[in-house]
Amino acid sequence: MAHDPIRDETSTIRFMSKPVISCRDLRKTYVGKPPIEALRGIDLTVEEGECFGVLGPNGAGKTTAIEILEGLLPATSGDVQILGKRWHEEADQIRQRIGISLQETQLSEKLTVRETVTLFRSFYREGMTPDEAIACVSLEKKADVWVKKLSGGQKQRLAIATALVGEPQVLFLDEPTTGLDPQSRRDLWQLIMDSRSQGRSVLLTTHYMDEAERLCDRIAIIDGGKVRAQGSPEELIAGLGGEHVIRFTLESQSNDALPDHFWRSLEGVREASFKAGDYQLTVAQPHRVIPHLLHSLDSAGQRASSLTTRQASLEDVFVKVAGRTLEEAEGEAT
Repeated sequence: MAHDPIRDETSTIRFMSKPVISCRDLRKTYVGKPPIEALRGIDLTVEEGECFGVLGPNGAGKTTAIEILEGLLPATSGDVQILGKRWHEEADQIRQRIGISLQETQLSEKLTVRETVTLFRSFYREGMTPDEAIACVSLEKKADVWVKKLSGGQKQRLAIATALVGEPQVLFLDEPTTGLDPQSRRDLWQLIMDSRSQGRSVLLTTHYMDEAERLCDRIAIIDGGKVRAQGSPEELIAGLGGEHVIRFTLESQSNDALPDHFWRSLEGVREASFKAGDYQLTVAQPHRVIPHLLHSLDSAGQRASSLTTRQASLEDVFVKVAGRTLEEAEGEAT
C-alpha cells in the first residue's frame, strides 16, 4: 500500500484483548408488507484502543447498526454489549462512558460554540471543561460565534467536541465527513486519529473507501444488512490474491469477454473481470504480467486501446464481495 502519514503515525499502537463493543447475531426487522430486514445477523467486535470502520453504501444497514449499538434503536434480536454492559441493564453507566456524533447532528443555531459545548458537558458527571473540548477541535477563535455562522466543516468539528466533552472511552462517529470539502475532511481525519492516540476506541461508519483505508485498523464491509468481509485493510486487500490491478480496453470494442482459457494461459493473474468493455486483472507482479498480456492479445488478433495499472484498494474488495462497485450500490439505494 502507498505511504500515508496518517496511518503510519498510529500503526504501531497495540491493542488490548478486552472488547469494548461486541454484538452477536444482531438483527433488525421493520414491520411492513413485506417486512424490511435492515440487519440480518451481524457479528462485530471492537477492541480497546482501535479505530473500527463499518463500510458500505447508503442503505446497507450501517446507521441502523450503529444506532442500536448507541442505544438509540432497539434491536429485533441479538446480543449487544458496550464496555461489558447491556443497554437494558445499565444504560446510564454506558451513556456516561461513550460519546456520539450522529450522521446529522442538529445543534441550536442561536447558541454559541461555547454555550453548545457547555450544554453537552452538563450531561456528564465527569469530563473536560468546555474550553478544553473546544481546543481539542481547534475552534477557540469561534468560541463566541453562533452555530449558524459556522462553516460545514466547523459544525462537524463542533459535533465532535460535544462527543468528546465527557471524555468518553468509546467514540461513535456516524458518517462524520459526508458533504465536506477535501481539506475539511482531512482536518476531521486528524481529529479522529488524535482521539484514538489518546487511548479511545472509535467506531466509524463511512461510505468513503479512502477514509476507511486510511483511518481504520479493522473494517467490516456491510451490504444488504450482512457483514460481507472483515479484517484490516491490508488483510482484506491481500485476500484478493494480488496487490495490483491492471485495467485495459480493446480496440475492437467487443461486447463479448475474452474466453476463460485466455486468462488461464497468463501466469500471475489471480482474478479477471469484464464489464462494459473494461477488463480488470488482479495481479501480484504487473511488470511480469503486462508483457505476457500484450503478447497474448497480439496472438489473439487483439490490441489494447488503453492500459493502466494501480494498487489494489478496498474498492476492489467491495466489488469482489458485493458483485458491484460502491457507486453502483449507492445508485440502487436512491
